[in-house]
Amino acid sequence: MSDVEEDGVLSDVDGGEEIEELAEEDEVQAFPLTQEAISQGLSLLCRTANRTAHAFVKLDLNHKGLNDITAISSYIHVRFLDVSDNLLTDLSPLACLTHLLWLKADNNAVSCFKGQPFSQLKYLQWLSIAANKLKGLDDFVPPALESLNLTGNGIQDMAGFQSDCFKNLATLELRGNLLNTTVGINLPNLKRLYLAQNAIKRLEGLEKLERLTILHLRDNQLESLDGLSQNMKCLQYLNVRGNLIAEENALQCLGLVSKTLQALVLSENQLVDSPDYRLAVLMVSPQLQRLDKDHVSPEERDDAQQRIRM
Repeated sequence: MSDVEEDGVLSDVDGGEEIEELAEEDEVQAFPLTQEAISQGLSLLCRTANRTAHAFVKLDLNHKGLNDITAISSYIHVRFLDVSDNLLTDLSPLACLTHLLWLKADNNAVSCFKGQPFSQLKYLQWLSIAANKLKGLDDFVPPALESLNLTGNGIQDMAGFQSDCFKNLATLELRGNLLNTTVGINLPNLKRLYLAQNAIKRLEGLEKLERLTILHLRDNQLESLDGLSQNMKCLQYLNVRGNLIAEENALQCLGLVSKTLQALVLSENQLVDSPDYRLAVLMVSPQLQRLDKDHVSPEERDDAQQRIRM
């Protein structure tokens, strides 16, 4: 694994880890989508899917004050669409965009997935619907989705994240929601999971994340790493910065993932104030290449091995 910064590491979210709050204006004017706005936002001329003609396949409708996008339904060749920073509650007109691959709908007012078009968008691979008003995943079945960003919503549990609905999902962003546990997640093909800025107190159900390489849990309420599983045979990066880990024995479950774990971030936990903190970590996870912002030195590794043999 390459040397990376701990914050926003390998994340698909624009703007890093912190959740941005949009300033509320005193008066917000709302407008329906017009043909003029569509014409101004179209770009990227490509062959159509049947290869018999050409059409513009990229449409940018960011920050237009839109509350209705019905007019988009006739632009069936659009593959890349940005409708972020608007006032949308209903995305159902997108059901006609059956070739859509990429959709950004951040900072709108979508409150639920019921009645939304995602089950009909069979080619959609990348979806960001951060900073909306979502509380759950009812009726959300995206057949081909590979990357999903739900940062800054009101998601309360992970019960909807099941392998039969998310077979291809590799990256999941759930920063800044209302999670207090990881129980319920069953995504064997998931590779990157970002759960920072929740209220997670317990790690549960992680044994099903067999291909996970990155687990990001900064700014939660974990007191231990109990719940890490030996089934997590691919885990390389773990960030638990800013939690409530205070005792060395809270690290014992690191041993279950020590064969693959290369980078660990534990800063801003009470434990790091211990004089032998780094040594204690390396005794549990001797294969680490980087601890917090510093690489593990050969001398530190030797000291840990000697302590283990004592």
